[in-house]
Amino acid sequence: MERTIVHMDLDTFFVSVERKIHPELMGKPVLVGGTSDRGVVASCSYEARTYGVHAGMPMKLARQLCPTAIVVRGDHEQYSYYSNLITDIIKAKVPLYEKTSIDEFYIDLTGMDRFFGSYKLATKLRKQIISETNLPISFALATNKTVSKVGTGEAKPNGQLQIHAGAEKQFLAPLSIKKIPMVGDKTYHLLRGMGIEKIQTIQEMPCELLQQVLGENGLHIWKKANGLDTSPVVPYNERQSISTESTFDKDTIDVVQLNRLLIHMTEKLAYQLRTANKLTACVTVKLRYADFNTYTMQSRIPYTAIDDVLIAKVKELFQKLYQKRMLIRLIGVRFSHLVQGAYQFSLFDDTPEKILLYDAMDRVRKRYGADAVKRASGMDFKERHGMNPFNGLST
Repeated sequence: MERTIVHMDLDTFFVSVERKIHPELMGKPVLVGGTSDRGVVASCSYEARTYGVHAGMPMKLARQLCPTAIVVRGDHEQYSYYSNLITDIIKAKVPLYEKTSIDEFYIDLTGMDRFFGSYKLATKLRKQIISETNLPISFALATNKTVSKVGTGEAKPNGQLQIHAGAEKQFLAPLSIKKIPMVGDKTYHLLRGMGIEKIQTIQEMPCELLQQVLGENGLHIWKKANGLDTSPVVPYNERQSISTESTFDKDTIDVVQLNRLLIHMTEKLAYQLRTANKLTACVTVKLRYADFNTYTMQSRIPYTAIDDVLIAKVKELFQKLYQKRMLIRLIGVRFSHLVQGAYQFSLFDDTPEKILLYDAMDRVRKRYGADAVKRASGMDFKERHGMNPFNGLST
């Protein structure tokens, strides 16, 4: 059976949400991100893009390129709210979907043609999202994830497209190699140095040649350029999570040490999120008392992978949960509702130094281990003097 895969992507999502809240921004060049010159552009409107502005650009440079731009500081909570609202609409209407980021979805409609007509169903879904949220969204329907994703890019802004089975190579051929998923700046410049500009050139190359230049990645790029992709739509599960918990050999009521351990656990989980380029939207804290009664408390939060935000929420939940003043046997932390997203939201900070600091710390952890860098608040006196405070704990 021929696969039917829809890729849906909200157009300039952060900007669109800001325009929904502030209609006076419609039709004007808008930059969302850190509001000082030291900030970074997280998202920009199509009007701003005509000046050469793009996401990830320093805000100072963006303002120089587009002096009339209106700069808006990002609103985590609003973006998370609308992302969840759209997820609920999609969830209610399709049999299988994958949420790959805060504003991007894959939908598997394979076999639905016999009942509804897949393109018709996708069109109806897009119209419902626009009607209920007043946010622009584009989609493309194709036989696999790669072609549908590229198709959505061609359907923007606020459009839709169908690439019929058998027409994948023809559709991709005239497009820039930069349109291929997995081709970042480094690979793009390498291929351009070889004189490769259009996808058609890669289609006509022996895959072995691309492998010689790019290794295993070359084979993947060659397949994508030829419209070949068998990767499945992975069912989105809000319970998808990462967690850690620690059991004490000796029950404790030392709240100071418990807080320090929670900070340490949260740091490690946040590092795992960033390493996997993921964001979490739900934090859970778990306590088990000496009498073996176990309690949990969770809270939905704006999507993030930043230690500062997560530690604050974990400590808040612990304070609310720990009411009995009884001996504690076990504590745990869990992050769920995971999506791809990397550092999207950290770009709203006015201090890109914080982003660079996280990058530097994560590089050290990657090289020397997850415990190589820790907050002082997550260590006790003994550890600061070379002793392990977590003896008697299992994770």
